[in-house]
Amino acid sequence: MTDDSMTAAVRPPLTPELRAKLRRAARNEITEHHIYSAVAARVRDPHNRDVIEKIAAQELGHYERWRALLGEDIRPQRWKVWIYATVTSLLGLSFTLRFMEKGESLAQDFYDELSAAVPEAAAVIQDEQRHEEEMLALIDEEFLQFVSSFVLGINDALVELTGALAGLTLALADSRLIATVGFITGIAASLSMASAQYLSTKEEEGKSALKSGLMTGLAYIFTVVLLILPFFLISKAIVALPVTLCIAVLIIFLFTLYVSVAKRQPFKPRFMEMAGISLSVAAVNFGIGFLVKRYFGVEG
Repeated sequence: MTDDSMTAAVRPPLTPELRAKLRRAARNEITEHHIYSAVAARVRDPHNRDVIEKIAAQELGHYERWRALLGEDIRPQRWKVWIYATVTSLLGLSFTLRFMEKGESLAQDFYDELSAAVPEAAAVIQDEQRHEEEMLALIDEEFLQFVSSFVLGINDALVELTGALAGLTLALADSRLIATVGFITGIAASLSMASAQYLSTKEEEGKSALKSGLMTGLAYIFTVVLLILPFFLISKAIVALPVTLCIAVLIIFLFTLYVSVAKRQPFKPRFMEMAGISLSVAAVNFGIGFLVKRYFGVEG
């Protein structure tokens, strides 16, 4: 008779509270099994795919253990599976593994609590800790450095262009003209940023200066297009500006979320700081536009 069988033979009937905890554990495990399977299907590298498939199989084994204790099937959280699979497709394996690492840490805390009542949880905790080590070994730090260049381009474009568009809105008042000037300014600034990033990265060993410069420039242009789009679509500049500022805040939210996960940084302070800087620069330039219009006689 195995240790698990002996334990099961002497275990008292499950209380409603313990059954609820076991259902949660089973749902975690079957959901993570499907998540790892979906992520593995999107990974090209054979070694990485094999490691993730092995973890998926272990998660299924954990689920079967809880299912046997409960005597019932538990359904996975399909929405979580879809989110992780989509994140892998859009943002790559490295970011997804950082994201999943947070979930694994939460799972370990939960199983620590559960192990007091169910001794089998101790083995699951050991597996979860091993999973974390295996996932961290797969993280491609070069990819994260590559993404840092993309984030740099977004960051600079947000600060510079929101301020410029705010100033142009009051100084010129013509949406089409503002969009055109903003686009020309943005393209010139993106080339400047890409060149500066290329030259600075060239001094660092182990990094591709060309890739870094291209990513910074492309990110800058991408952000410029999103920010000037309202001025092409809305005829009144004073209406287009608030829409642009909302888009800027949304971009800040998304890229701050990315950085906080990828680099293990706190989300809220960074988001508040970046949003505050961008909106403050916009407010200052809006005031400058007012002064230019009033004292230099510029008419839209």
